[in-house]
Amino acid sequence: MKKRQLFIILGVFLAALLVVVLVGPFFVPVPPLQGVTSPKELSDPDSQFIEINDLDVHVKRMGQGEAVFVLLHGFGASLYSWHSVMEPFSQYGTTIAYDRVAFGLTERPMEWLDQNPYSSQAAVDTLVGLLDHYGVEKAILVGNSAGGTVSMEFYLQHSERVEALILVAPAVYVGGRPPSWLRPILRTPQMNRLGPLVVRKIQSRGLQLIEMAWHDPTQLDSETIELYTRPLRVENWDKALWYFTITSEPSNVAERLEEFTLPVLVITGDDDRIVPADTSIRVADELPEARLVMLENSGHVPHEETPIAFMQAVEEFVSNLKP
Repeated sequence: MKKRQLFIILGVFLAALLVVVLVGPFFVPVPPLQGVTSPKELSDPDSQFIEINDLDVHVKRMGQGEAVFVLLHGFGASLYSWHSVMEPFSQYGTTIAYDRVAFGLTERPMEWLDQNPYSSQAAVDTLVGLLDHYGVEKAILVGNSAGGTVSMEFYLQHSERVEALILVAPAVYVGGRPPSWLRPILRTPQMNRLGPLVVRKIQSRGLQLIEMAWHDPTQLDSETIELYTRPLRVENWDKALWYFTITSEPSNVAERLEEFTLPVLVITGDDDRIVPADTSIRVADELPEARLVMLENSGHVPHEETPIAFMQAVEEFVSNLKP
């Protein structure tokens, strides 16, 4: 009898626990974001918003010429990551920077009918649409961190449209995508309820993450911090970032490096604490036509922290591309 009572008590406990896990999240209050507005209200005079695949994509363009550079920022950043090198790049040709979906001032859809706009494939398709919009047949893609991975995935699908790659601390062997076993859990209704609350933690930890990206965070000025935090004033930024996180799929770029038979420049900071320099060295070693440049006293975003040295490396690489 005692054994039976024990099983009954255990069953009731497990049932109660199951109810808490399944139902409890829906009773957790999710207060609305405060002080948010539309992306266009936060844009600059030189901002452009172009429609790509039914989304308003935030773009900045500078320079002219046959050579076209397209700049892709990393996770948690925006096109503002390139503000120190946009003008130098424009000396060599048309330069286009844009906010990837879920970041910056690009539209953050909450509903969609067909392709998930936060998926890896959508990121490639957005880049196709960007090139088509500006009538660009072939471009030099410049990608930082996760933006480097998007550039590489684009090349694997559309090699005929890529002249060269400049990979800045590419997130090939280091990535923030959730493991396959965890993704089904993250996509449950319960986690979709709590997820936006989780990503809102970036509001309090954001400065720490920015500082981690720099070799010398004391050099961070108020303008740079404001540029990074401005997208946190865009409506639905939290939900969009959560959708992006749970949609991310593993990349197979690392297994296909031998297919990159084009000129590649890999740039890394010697004090990169997000994508360690040794992983960038490994990528450069395994790419057939890659050249490696390591910048001293620089972190994960050398185009921000050491832009002069960064552009010197770019200039030498680009000059060797010319016939």
